Amino acid sequence: MRLEHLFVQDYRNLIQADLDFSPKLNCFVGHNGMGKTNLLDAIYYLSFCRSSINASDMQTVRHGAECFQIQGTYAMPSGDLSVIGCLYRPQGRKQFRRDRKEYSRFSDHIGYVPIVMLSPQDSGLILGGSDERRRFMDMVISQYDSEYLKNLIAYNKALAQRNVLLKSEREPDPELFLMWERIMVEKGERIYQRRVELVERLVPLFNKIYSGIGAEHEEVSLSYSSHVAQGNFEEQLVCSRAKERIVGYTLRGIHKDELEMDLNGYQIRREGSQGQNKSYLTALKLAQYLLMSEACNRRPILLLDDIFDKLDAGRVERILSMVAGDERFGQVFITDVDRHHIDGILEGLGVDHKIFTVENGNVL
Repeated sequence: MRLEHLFVQDYRNLIQADLDFSPKLNCFVGHNGMGKTNLLDAIYYLSFCRSSINASDMQTVRHGAECFQIQGTYAMPSGDLSVIGCLYRPQGRKQFRRDRKEYSRFSDHIGYVPIVMLSPQDSGLILGGSDERRRFMDMVISQYDSEYLKNLIAYNKALAQRNVLLKSEREPDPELFLMWERIMVEKGERIYQRRVELVERLVPLFNKIYSGIGAEHEEVSLSYSSHVAQGNFEEQLVCSRAKERIVGYTLRGIHKDELEMDLNGYQIRREGSQGQNKSYLTALKLAQYLLMSEACNRRPILLLDDIFDKLDAGRVERILSMVAGDERFGQVFITDVDRHHIDGILEGLGVDHKIFTVENGNVL
């Protein structure tokens, strides 16, 4: 699938943009702060019903504007066109539509337009806490497994209720504990199994891609750990109640899972340079792309924000040659500050492309 046309108005610093895209490679160039990333974010928004920058909808309305509007026209694998649109007014509710039909639940849209984004914010996957890495797994699986998202929502609701019981000043009814714990066990074991399957499928793709873009002597690994793998999950919850009553929250469960990221046998967050971290994340996101392409039975849209930062010219050229020359990759959007830099690389690739200059919230 591909994004054929994008209309954006009053989104972040973007005044108005009305753009037609190449089916393969699209480049937004301009100085920092001009709005390049905001264009990628608008595309992301049409897939996830929210910004990639963890900003509230109110914060994404351009200063002085009354609302923002985003609309994308997509060519679907069936050959049909599909129009996705969002209108948000701070004083009203958000309207999100697909082919003129408004969604009653935004979660129903997740996965319709699969997308993979690599941005500077992804450094949190390596340097941040385990919640960042769990969020990554959840975001990937939710795009091709709608039941996963439902299970995750149900688990988190049961977890919140169990934490209320743990914080209670009075001794809670054990039957209430059991009620919420059984939901956590049922949903948690399903979530665990999907995460195991994700990592098993992701690792060989990740290793192969990294070997193509990283240094020859570097060895990377990706592994998943969970309390669920340590024995009967329900027994773990029951046995940990006394300790958890002291701290006031649940210490065991899939909400504590970890995705271990290593370089040459050591945690990459401790040993990796900025360039190695960027190469690791790039390989991870490209592996995610290939996995989702197979799982969704359609090629996602790939967004590469500031791809040239912290990578040497050789690695950048290998990455772009891969996404532009490999038929498994579909439509790609990238940002860069240097027009001459991108011109030189694209000339060597010889692929269909369009270049857009972004200046003070306008696209030229």
